[in-house]
Amino acid sequence: MSSPEIASLSWGQMKVKGCSTTYKDCKVWPGGSRTWDWRETGTNHSPGVQPADLEEVVQKGVKTLVIGCGMSEALQVPPSTVEYLKKNGIDVVILQTEKAVAEYNALAAGGAKVGGVFHSTC
Repeated sequence: MSSPEIASLSWGQMKVKGCSTTYKDCKVWPGGSRTWDWRETGTNHSPGVQPADLEEVVQKGVKTLVIGCGMSEALQVPPSTVEYLKKNGIDVVILQTEKAVAEYNALAAGGAKVGGVFHSTC
């Protein structure tokens, strides 16, 4: 299974190729995607992305995980989250969301087992 392309991104809206849903924040992995609902894990801009936010994507067998930390990079990624990924043998790329989507799409197009979590506002 390949990782789906992020078809479009604008403030507060993301579309994944092959999916009819418009996401605000989303998770993607080889073969699927879904909304990233911060309320599930109590995530806020600070301290930011928690291992619990990434667990579902990690379990899909990704080798690289791209984190889009917002259009203005307001979403933080604490060192403990990076350590969690590295312990699981996963490379992590943390970028401003537009750059993160471009990097994710390039990796996906190259056939990488890549996943992502993307914040499409602030």
